Amino acid sequence: MREILDDIDRWRAAGQRVAVARVVQTEGSSPREPGAAMAVSETGEVAGSVSGGCVEGAVVGAALDVLSGERTRGVITFGYSDDEAFAVGLTCGGTIHLYLEVLDW
Repeated sequence: MREILDDIDRWRAAGQRVAVARVVQTEGSSPREPGAAMAVSETGEVAGSVSGGCVEGAVVGAALDVLSGERTRGVITFGYSDDEAFAVGLTCGGTIHLYLEVLDW
């Protein structure tokens, strides 16, 4: 999380809203461990990583949905058996659970 704080501070100083996705649990093989985080500004800028690239695009889309109010904060899951996750490239055989929320501080 520390590696994304400078970007978050910069976006917030510019008046942008920011969503953060954090890995909260993994099952089986996973590209990142719990605690890994990604921040997404309302203009679509990205800092950090939650999957080493394999589901980042889907996470950015979900973050933008949370920022626009189309989706509520909460846990999102990507796993090998999940058709959407497979389509975006999570082929490591594991499952990752992310907590996605808008920063209110």
